[in-house]
Amino acid sequence: MSGTSEPSTMPEIAGFGRRLLALLIDWIVASLTVALATGTPLAGPEAASSWWVLFAFFVEVAILDATLGYSIGKRIVGIHVIGPHGGPVGVMAFLRTALLCLVLPAILQNSEGRGFHDIAAGSVITPMRRA
Repeated sequence: MSGTSEPSTMPEIAGFGRRLLALLIDWIVASLTVALATGTPLAGPEAASSWWVLFAFFVEVAILDATLGYSIGKRIVGIHVIGPHGGPVGVMAFLRTALLCLVLPAILQNSEGRGFHDIAAGSVITPMRRA
């Protein structure tokens, strides 16, 4: 036998910092979208409800992750969501994003660094490979 090991079936998981930065960028995009759509300021007493921002975040992230495999924030930081077969996660992105919006499932991680929202959706966040 040679000294090589079996290839891992688990793809490389993107680091927590990049995932958090992508989430922050997506939240800013959702905030800007709501401010532009409603004509309200980003902050202050006249700002739109944070529920609208959460809704815009959910729609943006779920649709883009389902179809492209990445949201605006993920694309900017160079990570993407892949499903169990290596492509976009599809309709499971809606479950994944709904759990992400609850926050706690994303914070609770297993030993591989995957949050409960990814485990439930069968997805993994990995770095994008340059062509």
